[in-house]
Amino acid sequence: GGAPARASSRGRARPHRPAHVPRHRRRSSRPRRRPPRPTPSSMKRRPSSKRPRLSRSRSPRRRSSPGSGTVWARLAASSPATSARSCPTIDDETWDELEEALVRADVGVAATTALLDDLRARVKAEGITTPEELVQALKDDLKKSLAPADRGLRYELGGPNVWLFVGVNGVGKTTTIGKVANQQKGEGRSVILAAGDTFRAAAAEQLDLWAHRVDVQLVRGAEGGDPGAVVFDAVERAQARGIDIVLADTAGRLHTKTNLMEELSKIRRVAEREPGRVTEVLLVIDATTGQNGLVQARQFAESVDVSGIVLTKLDGTAKGGIALAIQNELNIPIKLVGLGETVEDLVEFDPEEFVEALFE
Repeated sequence: GGAPARASSRGRARPHRPAHVPRHRRRSSRPRRRPPRPTPSSMKRRPSSKRPRLSRSRSPRRRSSPGSGTVWARLAASSPATSARSCPTIDDETWDELEEALVRADVGVAATTALLDDLRARVKAEGITTPEELVQALKDDLKKSLAPADRGLRYELGGPNVWLFVGVNGVGKTTTIGKVANQQKGEGRSVILAAGDTFRAAAAEQLDLWAHRVDVQLVRGAEGGDPGAVVFDAVERAQARGIDIVLADTAGRLHTKTNLMEELSKIRRVAEREPGRVTEVLLVIDATTGQNGLVQARQFAESVDVSGIVLTKLDGTAKGGIALAIQNELNIPIKLVGLGETVEDLVEFDPEEFVEALFE
């Protein structure tokens, strides 16, 4: 037997600790290993965990300015390139890849089917045999389908022109109005803004910020007031002060039982009264919504006779193929596209560069 257990100060028995075991090791017989203290030289060699991650995240987001090269470089960087050109001959897989690339680019199933049916007929008629010729033929067809439309913003002499901006909330209507105002000022025309979205207080405030930013006048009414009255007041002020264009914002959603499309039709009728004339009704669509944009275009076109489309947010992951679907089904031209956040990043739609960007 060993030595008897010793009693602690509280009367409990404490197990015997052999004399050769140090006090600081009584809970474990293995010594604790401490990491070596880093020297200044080792600290300098230690790689940073933040720097590589920062550089990787910045690289894909680099954007070219609209004035350098093609303004569609950003779209091309994110477009789903097809590998059909790498195949030696045209086969079923080639057609499947073309179909997948177009659908992924938001062209839509119906428009894609129509395009490829026409392309198959052309392949037989012209004896196209290589994937390279096939892709080039598809490009040519797309450019022709987009080319005939008149994409200029319509302006008539002789009185205030009213350009109505319509679309659901969140697509960028107010921002687009500010950018268009800046463009028209650059072309030597005078502009006044009308805060026709009286159902959302933030809309009038945002439009007020843009009015100050681009140095133009703004007409706004009381929250929840009659949007038609706001637009008409802007037209009368434009007539009195010799202002060329009224850019009118409208609601994307109403907080009353009034139907949105009925309200927009009423605004248009009011804006058409002398001395005003509505020369543009621009539907603003968020390119990132894909085929939902086509649904929106159908709904608005039935009610307010849309004259052109503004496609926003093409600087992100959106492919923009919705432009083909809208023009193919509704024959409404894409007039402007938003490629970024700055005031200069709203540019005219270029069918040639748009199609090339889809296949980069």
